Amino acid sequence: MEAPKIGTLYLVATPIGNPDDITFRALKVLKEADLIVCEELKEGRKILSTYQIEPKEIDTLNEHNESLKVEKIINDLKSGKNVALISDAGTPVFSDPGSLLVKQAIKEGIKIVPVPGASALLLALIVSGFNIEKFVYYGWLSQKRQRRREELRRLKGEQRTVVIFETPYRIIPVLEDIGAVLGVDRKICVAFNLTMPDEEIVRGNVIEVVNYFVGKKKKGECVIVIAGAEESKRIEF
Repeated sequence: MEAPKIGTLYLVATPIGNPDDITFRALKVLKEADLIVCEELKEGRKILSTYQIEPKEIDTLNEHNESLKVEKIINDLKSGKNVALISDAGTPVFSDPGSLLVKQAIKEGIKIVPVPGASALLLALIVSGFNIEKFVYYGWLSQKRQRRREELRRLKGEQRTVVIFETPYRIIPVLEDIGAVLGVDRKICVAFNLTMPDEEIVRGNVIEVVNYFVGKKKKGECVIVIAGAEESKRIEF
């Protein structure tokens, strides 16, 4: 008896806000996939319903169940199912669950196909006005102030542009820590709600940006781009 053809794992990027940013290729893959794997069913179905896609099968993979679900999804792939992995927004695996699945798929010799789309990281970089030929993606700083400042101290002399993700309710404390450790004159760019009608991009030194956000309530994740130590001294906003 002939063994079933092994399926393909598609890593499908979805919009980070504006629904018009979906690609034709992403829509095709999602419509044809035998199984769509999302972080949470509610959000996953919401994304799919936006494009009138009724999944043949849907499952979840998130930080709470990833270690348990990987084997099941790998078996689905081995049985011949094409699987599309999506996150709640943006590119899956990047700052989202999925790395264990990708590693296991590689180990099992399963074909993995990335389907590109919107990326808050790249959008914030290209709009910052800073040198982006070389940059450091630091991700999320610690929620604890002391540890966060220790992390920032390690970045103080960094000559490359640094990118940090942050939540809106913590933006001012984080910016204050950046000023305390890197200096209040360090040039930064903060991007909120990229791709949306209320998209907001604020540039300046730390003091100027902190003053701008005082008293303002923001929603949605933001991206902080920090100019390199030497470049920051030359930039004029």
